[in-house]
Amino acid sequence: MSETVVSTTVSDVAVTRGPFGPSARFPGAWVLAAAFTLLTFSSGVGFYGLSVYLQAFSRELGWSVASISSATTVFFLVGGISAVTVAKFVAKYDVRLVVLVGAVLGSGSLFCMQFVTQRWHLFAVYTVYALGWVASGVGPVTTVVTRWFNAKRTSALAIASTGLSMGGIVVTPIIKSILDTQGIERGSPWLAVIWFVGIVPVTVLFLRPYPHLLGWTPDGGRMQVGSTPQVTGTSLAVAVRTKFFWMIAVGYIFAFSAQVGAVQQLVKMVEERTDRTTATLGTVVLSVFSILARFAASRALTRLDMVKFTVLIALTQGLSLAFIGVMNSSFGLLVGIAFFGMTIGNMLMMQSLLLAQRFGVRDYPQITARQGLISFTGTAAGPILLGTLHDFAGGYRSSYLAAGACSLVGALLFWRAGSANAPAGEHQ
Repeated sequence: MSETVVSTTVSDVAVTRGPFGPSARFPGAWVLAAAFTLLTFSSGVGFYGLSVYLQAFSRELGWSVASISSATTVFFLVGGISAVTVAKFVAKYDVRLVVLVGAVLGSGSLFCMQFVTQRWHLFAVYTVYALGWVASGVGPVTTVVTRWFNAKRTSALAIASTGLSMGGIVVTPIIKSILDTQGIERGSPWLAVIWFVGIVPVTVLFLRPYPHLLGWTPDGGRMQVGSTPQVTGTSLAVAVRTKFFWMIAVGYIFAFSAQVGAVQQLVKMVEERTDRTTATLGTVVLSVFSILARFAASRALTRLDMVKFTVLIALTQGLSLAFIGVMNSSFGLLVGIAFFGMTIGNMLMMQSLLLAQRFGVRDYPQITARQGLISFTGTAAGPILLGTLHDFAGGYRSSYLAAGACSLVGALLFWRAGSANAPAGEHQ
């Protein structure tokens, strides 16, 4: 069954000032800058921040790791389920409206962290926080990037997703310092401010949903008034019936379970074995090597098979997590974290690239959302799995060895997916 081609007619090009004006150069760089910034704060306060919050709640309220990890599990489950609805809004409305709603929900939930005194309070706050995180995070941002870039999509996604790692380098140490020195009660309002200020201005000023609305084609070609841009790709109904879709989706259940579980427990694990300074350094090392590896991959992927490269990433992730599991010295842990960091950004980036390569742009938001709904079950299971194993065994060795094993299962499933290139007739 072949795909449908969706087209719209550009009858008029909006006249705007600044970088988006009719006489300006291709504004893709501004859109990329906005995407980079959004992912910086989404990951720094959101994804990586969850590991900081886990340690803060455990330290201040004396709750077990498993009980706090279960709230993180709910966070990712709500995120996975709500991503489907968010994708529909992104496809139908201006993406800026979706991101701004996420900014309000996220900042409001972070502000309310100061009132958490019982476990159910944390579950309620994390539920709202998950909605804000999904609405202003990876799904909407990567959708915009895939719309603006085609031939340059790999390098564009690499640049945008580098914000995920930059958040761990720049933003996460700041919020950790705030919570370490001021505690949750006095520190959470500052987290809300950081989230809001980091997301709202750049969204309003520089994020734009489609290039053709400003008179451009993807990658920087000029459109003529009255021309018809064609958005091609495989339909969602066809995509979800392919072996490729399911092998990638289930593979990411195991890969994300290992990765997210390991990241969320990282700060506490390193502090238990060493000290707070090493734990902070560990988050920086993780992010730095994630950036370096992602840019190396963006150059190499023009010559590599995407599926085989994803298999290699999953294998490296599994071995590095097992290495972390058996290390107790600061140096050994940082070495293991460096190798683990090399897989983090690329693992997430490859999911977007694999889906865009195989299924095109047409139903990309809905396809990635369905993938997310499936793979987020692994994302949600990871923190509670590692947290429960920690409490049961009295340490993190078994937790990280289990995460390593999950990564190897993911590598096997990726290998079974087949080629990322669409068969003749499926993708026109």
